[in-house]
Amino acid sequence: MHNDLILNFTPTGMIPTKDMTPYVPVSVSEIVEDVHRASEIGITMAHLHARDAITGVPTYHKETYAEIIEGIRKYAPELVLCASLSGRDFSELEKRSSVLFLEGHLKPDMGSLTLSSLNFNKTASMNAPDMIADLASIMKKKGIVPELEAFDIGMINYAKYLERKQFIQAPHYFNLLFGNIACSQANLLHAGVMVNDLPENSFWSMAGIGNEQLKMNSLSIAIGGGVRVGIEDNIWFDTSRTKLASNSDLLNRIHTISKANDRKIMSPKDFRVKMNLEPGNGSYGRKTL
Repeated sequence: MHNDLILNFTPTGMIPTKDMTPYVPVSVSEIVEDVHRASEIGITMAHLHARDAITGVPTYHKETYAEIIEGIRKYAPELVLCASLSGRDFSELEKRSSVLFLEGHLKPDMGSLTLSSLNFNKTASMNAPDMIADLASIMKKKGIVPELEAFDIGMINYAKYLERKQFIQAPHYFNLLFGNIACSQANLLHAGVMVNDLPENSFWSMAGIGNEQLKMNSLSIAIGGGVRVGIEDNIWFDTSRTKLASNSDLLNRIHTISKANDRKIMSPKDFRVKMNLEPGNGSYGRKTL
């Protein structure tokens, strides 16, 4: 366990639209401003999805990610930035890996790596073994750290397989996601088994889908883990779904709960040290050994 709390901010995702909630940041400027505001509240890292400027639908284009990353780093040059490599909308390696080819001050520190295929309520996220290996290989070559996304215990086992095959290397950072209909559910048994089975030298945060967000965030804070939180996973402030949440609402609540549990938010600087990342301020990604 780690006493300081990793706060992983997920402002946008691929699903929320302006029709669903006016608070979701969609344009480059909105995403940059939400992350800027979040960094002032206090976060460790941001998990970024890009949207098309005209349609608002998810995009893989590295040029859009470059605008977002450049905008954020003007305000928060130390913040750890993770780019989504999601397989929910895009199936080609060239598209999913596009953002990994950004260089210099535009290079993401991390890229998300979902560790197996899975079903959501109405769609699937396809992550074939060769796709996972190829994305991991590109990240290793580029010096970008995988943000390991685990929705069930089998995905953690697959991470250990990838480590044995030297596709990934410690230290690891895991997002443990609970409450998806086809994966681990938001209860103590599922959470305990997943945390217990993590490989050595792993840092982790818990996320809950929809109404499960607050519960799993609170549990993780209480037992020494980190938190993944934001409109990507949940658009409501209350489980009765009477009040839509802004990202600032969700982050301020996490700060309140963390303070009550005597947990400090881990700074980006400290997380960079723990994850062997470059120090920021112009140098990004994994330190060269």
